[in-house]
Amino acid sequence: MRLRHIEIFEAIRRTGSLTEAAAALHITQPAASKLLAHAESQLGFKLFERVKGRLVATREAELLAPEVARLSQDLGSVRRLAASLRERPHGHMRLGCAPALGLGLLPSVVRASRDARPGLTFDIQTHHSAELVQGLLTRELDLTITFDTNEYPGLARTPIGHTELVHVSRKPGSGPIGLHELGGDTLIVLDARDASGASLQMALDAQGLSPSVAIQVQTHYVACALAEAGCGEAIVDGITARAMQRPGMNLRPITPALRVPISVMMRSHDPVSTLHHELIERLRHACGKSAD
Repeated sequence: MRLRHIEIFEAIRRTGSLTEAAAALHITQPAASKLLAHAESQLGFKLFERVKGRLVATREAELLAPEVARLSQDLGSVRRLAASLRERPHGHMRLGCAPALGLGLLPSVVRASRDARPGLTFDIQTHHSAELVQGLLTRELDLTITFDTNEYPGLARTPIGHTELVHVSRKPGSGPIGLHELGGDTLIVLDARDASGASLQMALDAQGLSPSVAIQVQTHYVACALAEAGCGEAIVDGITARAMQRPGMNLRPITPALRVPISVMMRSHDPVSTLHHELIERLRHACGKSAD
């Protein structure tokens, strides 16, 4: 199938009408009919049958549909990228990041990047790990900043630094706090599917500790907000904790220190442009400052 065949196939499946499909593609109905006939001739089978005045996909077309949809999505990504290159000559970056890193790490890096390259534009999406990986694989994102340490086929991970888990509470106190001091019925933790939550759980298991958990959340800044509201004591990453620290909130390091790696992920076979290289170096520098 040619690209034009894919377009008419998707348009008819979406509208159920040759007239509406032609309008969606900004061509005449005879042109659309000729295009459909050509596609069916090349394939050797019919793609649509007329049922009660509507065009309905044949069994063969339904089997083709998932692959055609994937190709159509890839074509859309190519067009959006081409438009970005045309409309944004100074550069455009499509970034994905974990919500915590979008709050505490990325803003200063974006500001520094735009100061260094006036006119540079960004499309920034915050997602959890699975969505970030999917965004890279479908080419919706160019680069992601994540706590995820897993390896994925087709993706390359570059470590850029780390953060450490800290204890956040309205209770008075200073200096390091040991894991054995966590308890009561006020503990707020990250879901164990989160890298920080998993790191804490592994450390607790290693010491044979099982403190009661009052609240479990999926994002670091929600844990911080709950602690600030007096809902309990939160264990979160230090970058988010410092970004959200308010008067009356105490941040205490955990002992022994629990480090959570921070990485950049990209597609394995994509060349690293100067723009991306500069961003990665700024992220590495920002991670270093946050860890000081």
